[in-house]
Amino acid sequence: MTARIEPGGRDELGLVGWTVARASGLVTGTEPPNLFRVLGRHRKLFRGWLRFAGRLMPGGTLPRREKELVILRVAHLTGCAYEQEHHRRLARRAKISPGEVDRVAVGPGSPGWSQRERLLLEATDELHHHHDLTDDTWAALRAHLDDRGLIELVLLVAHYEMLATVIGTLRIPLDRGRRR
Repeated sequence: MTARIEPGGRDELGLVGWTVARASGLVTGTEPPNLFRVLGRHRKLFRGWLRFAGRLMPGGTLPRREKELVILRVAHLTGCAYEQEHHRRLARRAKISPGEVDRVAVGPGSPGWSQRERLLLEATDELHHHHDLTDDTWAALRAHLDDRGLIELVLLVAHYEMLATVIGTLRIPLDRGRRR
């Protein structure tokens, strides 16, 4: 698959964009992420998106482990290899074992999830398939999440669905591991 927009370097991204991309690569153990290097070519939009995305991940109210489980499920459901690879690396930092990462692909019916984790995965599936939640799922989530958590969950799923579309459409290549 050939990238439709080549990842930019320092000249295309500017100092801020390039610095952010390099720092992100240090966190994930990769070269500067191609997602940042492509989106960074539209500097103003990139900065706005980065601020929003950062409020969801790593910011926000949901625990990091739960966010990573949701993101990995979205990556699986959308078939987005870029998101899958990127968040497999981040999952380790969120104390998600490789076996749990594999179980995310099986879904909420896989044994071993807590009640809350299963519910978050079920909600992710519903949002992916129907772009909505049933009243029963909403009521079950309400027992675990406050208003802020509910808003955050819906935005998290929708955001990573959007990113999967952007990544696929722009044919953003997978990130390379950092050279040692």
